[in-house]
Formats: sequence, C-alpha cells, structure tokens
Amino acid sequence: MKAVASLFLSVVSFCFSVGSAVCQQRVPATPLITHDPYFSVWSTTDNLTDSDTTHWTGSPQPISGIARIDGKSYRFMGHQPDKVPAMQQTGHSITPTHTRYQFRQDGVTLELTFFTPAMMNDLDLLSRPVTYLTWSVQSTDGVAHRVSVLLDVDPIIAVNDRSQQVVSSRNETSSLNVLSVGSRDQNILNRSGDNLRIDWGYFHLAIPKDEESTASIASHPVDAFVNSGKIAASDSMGMPQPAGWDSPHLATVIEFGSVGSASITRHLLVSYTAEYAIQYLQRNMRPYWQRNNLSVEKMLDAAEAQYPSLEARGQTFDEELTADLTKVGGEHYAAIAILAYRQTLAAHKLVADANGDPMLFAKENFSNGCIATVDVLYPSAPFFLFFQPKLLEAQLLPVLEYAALVRWRFPFAPHDLGQYPLANGQVYGGGEQTEEDQMPVEESGNMLILVDALARAEGDAHFAERYWPQLTSWAKYLKEKGLDPENQLTTDDFAGHVAHNANLSIKAIDALAAYADLARLLRHEDVAKEYSTTAKTMAGKWIVMAGEGDHYKLAFNSPGTWSQKYNLVWDIVLDYNLFPKSVRETELAFYMKKINRYGLPLDSRADYTKLDWSVWTATLASNPEQFAAMIDPIYQWINETPSHVPLTDWYDTKTGKQIGFQARSVVGGVFIKALSDKQLTAKWRTEAAAQAAK
Repeated sequence: MKAVASLFLSVVSFCFSVGSAVCQQRVPATPLITHDPYFSVWSTTDNLTDSDTTHWTGSPQPISGIARIDGKSYRFMGHQPDKVPAMQQTGHSITPTHTRYQFRQDGVTLELTFFTPAMMNDLDLLSRPVTYLTWSVQSTDGVAHRVSVLLDVDPIIAVNDRSQQVVSSRNETSSLNVLSVGSRDQNILNRSGDNLRIDWGYFHLAIPKDEESTASIASHPVDAFVNSGKIAASDSMGMPQPAGWDSPHLATVIEFGSVGSASITRHLLVSYTAEYAIQYLQRNMRPYWQRNNLSVEKMLDAAEAQYPSLEARGQTFDEELTADLTKVGGEHYAAIAILAYRQTLAAHKLVADANGDPMLFAKENFSNGCIATVDVLYPSAPFFLFFQPKLLEAQLLPVLEYAALVRWRFPFAPHDLGQYPLANGQVYGGGEQTEEDQMPVEESGNMLILVDALARAEGDAHFAERYWPQLTSWAKYLKEKGLDPENQLTTDDFAGHVAHNANLSIKAIDALAAYADLARLLRHEDVAKEYSTTAKTMAGKWIVMAGEGDHYKLAFNSPGTWSQKYNLVWDIVLDYNLFPKSVRETELAFYMKKINRYGLPLDSRADYTKLDWSVWTATLASNPEQFAAMIDPIYQWINETPSHVPLTDWYDTKTGKQIGFQARSVVGGVFIKALSDKQLTAKWRTEAAAQAAK
C-alpha cells in the first residue's frame, strides 16, 4: 500500500489496516470513542469536519477541535463554528483499536488518532473507560510553523438532554490535570430505555502535566481560541445550569511550539466513570475495573503511565488481527470484521458480581433496549468464542442464574433479563407472559448451542454441570417441539411469526446435539446416546420435510419459498456432522442465483437481509469463490449505503438503505468465518490465555 501521506490529496480514502491493502472508499460511520452503550461517540460523515460528533443514537455530543497555524485557525473536528475554515482531510484509517485522520494545511500535516485499547486478553484493560487522543504534527514545506490545538467538549456528553443541570470541576492526579462534568442530580441507575444517554457519573478530560497546555472550564472557548489563540485562565464553573450551548465547556489548548520537519506528538485522555453501571436482580453492580474499589484518580494515572506500552501492544494487535482476517476470508471480509470490532464491544458493559467475577451485559440497541437478550447474545457469540471465551461465559452466567430462580416458571429459556441497564427480569412479551409471547425454541436452542460451544472452548463442561437441570429442561422441550416448530417468533422477529420454520428446526436439532455433547463430557453416557440419536434422526427427517428440488423451503408447509439456513453453520464449527455436505452445497448453489446488488436477502418474503446471518451463510461455502460471491456485495454495501449510522445489521439488499437497528453487538457474528478456522481460533485463544496468566 502507498504511504498514507502521499495517497490522498483530493480524494478521501478509508483504509482498514496498518501496512496492508485492506482499503475502501468510505464507511457508514466512524468509531471514535467506543466503550459501552453510554460512552460511545461517532462521526457520521466522511470528513471529520462535515458534522459534529454524536452518540451512537445520533444525539449530538459535540467534541470540537481547532488547530492554530501561524495565527490562523482551522477546524479539524466538528463543524462549528462554520466561519472557521476546515483543514483539508487527506486520509482516514480504521483498525481494530485505532481510528486515524490525516490533515494538511499551510505547510503543516496533522494526524489525529483515537486509540481505545480494546484487547480482550486483559479484562481490567478492556473495562477501563479510557480513550487516548493523540496529535502528531510536522512541517512539510521546509519552514518552521507555530502550532497549537484546542479540544473542546460540550457538557451534553454527561447528560441525556440539554434541559438537565450539570456541574463541572477541576482536579489533579499525580500525573494529570483533570476537568470533569456530570449531572447535578446523579440519579444512579434511575431509568431504563433504548434511545437514552447516561445522566449519572462523570466525563473526564485528562491532560498530562508534563505537556505544555492550558485547561479551562469556560463558556465559548472556541471563540476565545480563534480570536486570541488562548482560552480563559480561570474556570467559570458557577452554579449548576442546564447543559445548553452557552454553559461552560471543558477545554484544553495544547502547545506544539515551533514545528519543523521532525514530528511532534502530544496526547490526552478522555474517560467516563460511574460508581455503578448495571442493576442485576435488584443489586447494583460496579464496573469491572472498579471491583476492588480502585479510585478514578489511580485508574487514570495507571492509564497514563501505561500509554506507551499500550500503544505498542495496540499496533501489534491491529497488524496481526488484520493479517489473520485477510488470510482466512480475504480483504473484503477483513474490512467488514474490523469495522464490526469496536462496535461489538461498545454495545456491552462489563461489571463484577459480588465475588468479583465478570458479568457482561449486552444492550439491544435501537431494537427495544433489552438487556442480555439471548437471541442477541447468540449472533455475537462467535466474536467472544474466537477471542475470549471467558466473556461468553460472563454473558451466559446472568441468564442461567435468572433461569434457575423459582420465578422463571417456563420449561424453555428466557428471552431477556430486562431493559438496559436494569436486568431485573424478562420484559419481552409484557407483564403476563405466555408461551405464545416468547421465543421458546429459539432461545432454548441458542442457550444449549452456546453452552456447548463454551465447553469446547474451555476444554471442560464445569459450567454446564452447574446448570444441568435448566439445560435438561430445555433439551426435553426441544426434543418434543423442535423438529416442526409451532407458529412462533424467531430471532428475526421483525419478519413475524412463522410456523414449521425450517431454519429454526435446524437450530433445535443442533441444540439437541449440543446437549448430547455436554452429556458426553459430563459422562452421562446414556443421555448422550439418547440425544445424539434423536438429533441424527431429526436431521434425516428434516431433509425430507424441507426439500424442494434445488433448495430447501422457508417453512415445511410452504412450497415455492426459500430462506438462509444460517443455523447450519454450527454443524461445521462444532463438528456435529448431522447434515450431509450435499445440503449445504444445494443451498449455496441456489443462493448464488438470488444475490442482489448488496447481498443475499434473508428469505423469499422481502429484499432485506441481516448482516450477521449473511456472513454465517457465507461460511457454509465450499470454496473461496462462493464465499467471496456473498461477501463482496456486503463490502460494496458498506461503501455505498446512503444510511450514515454505526453499522446496521438490517438493510435492503437492493437500495442499501437501513431498515432498522444500528450500533448493535450482533455484528460480532461476522467473526464466525474466523472462528471456523480452528487453527486460527486456537492461536488467538492461546494468546488470550497467556496474557491472562501474566
């Protein structure tokens, strides 16, 4: 790949790796600061200066950046004030842990990097709510230039909306000057919902003391900087006031001095901390990083001290993962997976239970806001199975604990644990839940398959043994009702109820094989034999019931229909070998005739598709050419979709428009292709285990 600095003079290009050719023209939205469903800031335009930054929901959370070069001011982030001209953006790259922008103006190049060390082999690091912003500046015309930059943070970042009162403060640690803002009322875990921002805890702007800088809490710092190159020397905090445009902002000016041909680098930290993050069964739970009562000050100091080593680790991680993804699926697959990486993690919150053990909760973003939704956990699972199975266990644990309570009266698995961030019991289906309101075959199948996948990854079935009564109840339910499901919803509930659903039947059959495998691992030999035989018998019946010449039907009683049979992927990944290879080959050959401009529709009822399931289906391919035939249209969709939102998983395959959903964790499902490569999976799991041992 050509050097970034020489590639882009008039056309912005987006590259997905360091030192490789995984490039494309644009992305739907760019991850900047991505930690959890509340602390998640994005850019939704190709140029960082074409719009203000937003929360993943689209709600404004402006972070503005102004560079001053020899007394002239230029915007490099945000689009206010528009009277200040924008720097020329010459490049943009996204890697698993970094987002980089390059700019050029008046003989100076400026690179801005957002680095979130989201590496899953270190749970303390993963849960640490810190992103680093780094600037590298140098002269390109042989002349020295005086350069300084302003970063301005709107206090709206700490509340749900501008009507809420905020308070600001200044503090310092041993190595940092820290400006903070939070809501006046601090109503911890006060409400649940989907399209909401956090309004408790505090946002922190932390500037290293050893760098020449000025930090201030002031109204209109951008205007002051543009006019004079400086901001107020004293804070103007005053009384609590609404988080309006005129309220005091957190701002810092970083001085680069006289900049020549040698690059000068400066950095700072942004963080968001809250004493409690999740309520589980009426118990408030701390963020994982704070399980031992680590103070915010010490956490920030540790983050600052570790910055150089973390940056080096992040670079290595990015390069190795990009190379491995490219090797297993090609450059287009790698680009899709890299874009999904930080988004997957940012839809979760990692907390600690009373014993300090990790619990990981997903939010069902822009769907219904549910927490720990089982059919959201299921599609994202390949991501965690590939990198860090302990985090899959941390997601399954709260669901199984809830299902073991007397209050859960059903013989099948629950759908969810509540609405984020309150995991106090299922809300799907309303107050008086009945079997018809839920997804009994779907969720029971999901849980059994994932518990078995976890047992395979961890090398034993201790976790399954702990919840054997629940797993047994679900297996019995599927044995009775799984082969030919009644009229009920699946994970694709937006498509409505479908009776006799062939793909759902595959899930039930796989799940019975999973239960048999768990029984074998736990030395329940008779049970293992019984359920293994049942699964194989059902698979044979399925082939007859679903067959329709050159493909298999959407529903057993619906001739002339078809659907993606994405649940077949576990037959390969977990080596159940229930269905002959000819079933996959027949389906894939049929799919090749149904692919639209932006991908394969989910089924014969509509033109829309699901990103996660499409990659699962592609993973069934018998050769790289078939896989590429399904992946390439998805890659093209990412380039051309008119919907500028954090990656959606539900879109129209003809128009490329978002149908619904965005910023969801289910995009982690695209890692199924990587997971299917057992040698590659073993490599990443070994590295995770080695780091954990340290």
